[in-house]
Amino acid sequence: MSVLTFLGAAGTVTGSKFLLEHDRQRILLDCGLFQGEAQWRRRNWDPFPVDPASLDAVLLTHAHLDHCGYLPSLVRQGFRGPVICTPGTADVAGIVLRDAAHLQMEDAQHARAGGYSRHDPPQPLFDTEDAERAIRLFRPTDGRTELGAATVTLHRAGHILGSAFAELEIDGRRLLVSGDLGRQEHPLLRPPEPPPAVDTILVEATYGDRHHQPLDHAELGHLISTTATRGGVVLMPAFAIDRTAVLLHELAGLMRADLIPHLPVYVNSPMALAALNVYRAAVTNKSPELRPEILGGPDPFDPGTLRLVHSVEESMRISDPGRPSIVISASGMATGGRVLYHLARLLPSKRNTVILPGFQVPGTRGRALLDGARSVKIHGRYIPVRAQVVGLSEFSAHADSDELISWLSAVPSAPETVYVVHGEDHARAELARRIHDELDWTAVTPSHLERVRV
Repeated sequence: MSVLTFLGAAGTVTGSKFLLEHDRQRILLDCGLFQGEAQWRRRNWDPFPVDPASLDAVLLTHAHLDHCGYLPSLVRQGFRGPVICTPGTADVAGIVLRDAAHLQMEDAQHARAGGYSRHDPPQPLFDTEDAERAIRLFRPTDGRTELGAATVTLHRAGHILGSAFAELEIDGRRLLVSGDLGRQEHPLLRPPEPPPAVDTILVEATYGDRHHQPLDHAELGHLISTTATRGGVVLMPAFAIDRTAVLLHELAGLMRADLIPHLPVYVNSPMALAALNVYRAAVTNKSPELRPEILGGPDPFDPGTLRLVHSVEESMRISDPGRPSIVISASGMATGGRVLYHLARLLPSKRNTVILPGFQVPGTRGRALLDGARSVKIHGRYIPVRAQVVGLSEFSAHADSDELISWLSAVPSAPETVYVVHGEDHARAELARRIHDELDWTAVTPSHLERVRV
């Protein structure tokens, strides 16, 4: 049998990495960074558990940092094999890795200047050359790929553009890796394809214990309108990949229906702007991943007041625009990037509103804000929090507990084991309970570095 080792996303919601070994073949399934609490972030600096040069390939399900962001570090340590992914993931992951390398180097520079790093001198986990070498290893595929004894098939996951769940067949045994699954009602993307019959499933549990409420357009409109009335700015720390496009689509709808004032909308993130170009190209090319209803109509991402912020000088000028407006900036969990400058300027004023439209990992600034922190530390200084802070999980691109169970129940025959990963422990435990009780399957929540036969 093959052996699977859980190198990440077991006990935490980030760092997805699963090592599949069969005879002398090694395939790494996803290659994500740990984010959030220090106990997990420190693992990014640990030597890889096996020699990276011994890996035959890396398989990426999609381009979010917690699924692809460790790849440049793996390359720095000696990995030289192919990186298998969809063409959409190759397009988006290149953007993500270049931005991650820039932020790694920028954060190290800030730490050197501010003297607040525990390392002397502060060093980035990887740099731009590592990212470029990783990108050159991408081998995009739309169909089946042979990797030694393994056959890999990628299926639409509906989470972000290019996202897939992976089916692997080795010696007649089949393994399914969900990656991150999208929602049935994603405003831009078609839902995940049904899963095939397999022997073993790895399923994510980001929202394994929660249910998404339908987006309340009126509530969002009220938040924006009341902020504008008191002369404030609405700041949306948003994931650059997919979430920015979804937010622009929603704002365009609200403005066209005159449900909110026609405020300037600034998108201030180099990565978000690059990703927006990829989404616009997908619309132009009528990508089969997109919902038919957004094709052929008006620009789905421009409410008519869109302002794209490219330079650092422009970014500084709008760090506090001084008039009612909407600012969308990355990163989505406020862990780095230009959004930090906006937060530093906007959080101290009661006029402003910060809307967190996505999952906030424990240990991040976004989670601290969502949990009611009265101050947050940014670039070595504590910033008071007086602005209104609101979380809107309705914008999540992750399937919730009911959607995960529904997707799993479509498997044609019961698998031998379901491993519940990529979630906080209580979320994984609850989803595992539902799988056991409602589907009558064996469901396990593996531990970090646990090894199992599959």
